[in-house]
Amino acid sequence: MTATKRAPERDGALNLAEKDLAAARRVLSREADSLEALGRSLDGDFSRAVTALAAVTGRVTVTGMGKSGHIARKMASTLASTGTPAQFVHPGEASHGDLGMIASGDAVIALSNSGRTAELSDLIAYCRRFAIPLIAMTQRHDSALAEAANVALVLPDAPEACPMGLAPTTSTTMMLALGDAIAIALLERKGFTAQDFQVLHPGGALGRKLLRVADIMHGSAELPLCRPETPMAEAILIMTEQRFGCVGVTGGDGALAGIVTDGDLRRHMTDGLLDLTAGQVMTAGPRSVPPQALAAEALGIMNGVRNERPVTSLFVVEEDRPIGILHIHDCLRAGVA
Repeated sequence: MTATKRAPERDGALNLAEKDLAAARRVLSREADSLEALGRSLDGDFSRAVTALAAVTGRVTVTGMGKSGHIARKMASTLASTGTPAQFVHPGEASHGDLGMIASGDAVIALSNSGRTAELSDLIAYCRRFAIPLIAMTQRHDSALAEAANVALVLPDAPEACPMGLAPTTSTTMMLALGDAIAIALLERKGFTAQDFQVLHPGGALGRKLLRVADIMHGSAELPLCRPETPMAEAILIMTEQRFGCVGVTGGDGALAGIVTDGDLRRHMTDGLLDLTAGQVMTAGPRSVPPQALAAEALGIMNGVRNERPVTSLFVVEEDRPIGILHIHDCLRAGVA
């Protein structure tokens, strides 16, 4: 009797799951179609918008109400993190003093699906009064926003994914994607590099991935160096003072010729060790790394990813001459893994 009662419950749960999946796939399919339509619709207006934004000497202000406002916040954040100074200004607050955040040399991107958002009217008037470039993002080419804009990026006419056609879904997806397209086009125009990206993302996983050896190495003042003819007694003192567990051996031209490590000391640990010179004990041709290399790459070298024995320190060289030293603990302290 119990089993008979549970069977309809399982069937009902399965039906609900199937309906949920069907709804999800319908939404994603509809939004994917809208993005394809958006890509096909792009024309010279997109390039004109990017040109206007690239010429900005101040900031790009992104604005919008409701769901468009949330997309505008994300757009401003993406622009700022990819080399285009940007900020979000709420259109309602703009009418109560925040218009002062927009100045000559700035530009404005205004998002409104209908193009008739009343809260944008003061901001539009402000842009026209002070000749501030206005880029519109809307689905209505005949709207007040599109007509007032210097460049109007008109979204294709695509139905919302909501079954009632009311909740902003497809439209906001297109706005989000178009904002990303603008940010990346600007990034490429400006020649924004991974190193520039790291400067703006010093924290978190992105910052750690893009750290350079030069950012965390010890400089020339801390370099443990000696010459090939240096007696081992003196070389050991240099190793002890600097505490990197090694000493670099440089030739007459200043190039790194070899390295003496704790392992080299153990291999030569006899009564005659102190009678030898650094050149007699050193390992020639030590592993090194350039200052512009990623710290993660240096860590890999120290861990022996090239099927070599692990080491704890690497000399940083430029034109074969040591300019710094990197210890594995420096990488760990910086969060590089």
